[in-house]
Amino acid sequence: MNSEPVPAPSGAAEPDDAEVGRRFAAGDEQALALAYERWAGQLHGMAVRAFGPGPDAEDVTQQTFISAWTGRARYRPEQGPLPAWLVGVCRHKIADAWARRDRMRREAEAAVSEAQATPAGGTTPPVDSVVTDRMLVLEELERLGQPQRGIIELAFFADLTHAQISERTGIPLGTVKSHIRRTLERLRTRLEVDGAALPA
Repeated sequence: MNSEPVPAPSGAAEPDDAEVGRRFAAGDEQALALAYERWAGQLHGMAVRAFGPGPDAEDVTQQTFISAWTGRARYRPEQGPLPAWLVGVCRHKIADAWARRDRMRREAEAAVSEAQATPAGGTTPPVDSVVTDRMLVLEELERLGQPQRGIIELAFFADLTHAQISERTGIPLGTVKSHIRRTLERLRTRLEVDGAALPA
């Protein structure tokens, strides 16, 4: 009698969602890959609805899986399915991203308001040119669609180089440069109307 084990068929079924959840909680990296394969599209769709297609949505999707994996000890398979838990993590990441945007906007608005106020001595406090530039960029972003908006945010707020933006977004370097150049030209026009000018 042949006692050798029978190999599993090559088309063996993949683990179901519940098994993926249990293995994910146990730290199985293959389960992380399976979770990404099965649910990244759903989470990316949530992020796109919040920010539009582009780098912001992609970053939120990646941050969701990074946060979920590093915080997997908080996931309890017996309390609910893994995709539902991932959706909760994604909602937190979306909220965090909106909070960062709002905080930057408030800080810029406050700095501009303070700079425009003239004290009793009659002298105007110096304007922080970086904050002023960011305020103008924030206003301009309201007029932009994607991918231009994502490119400008990465350039001004993440301080990435043109090459880094191209690498992160997959957009050709020449296209990245042209989007940034056109936006800066619009900003220069706005500043000139206000009696100021961007440095050359």
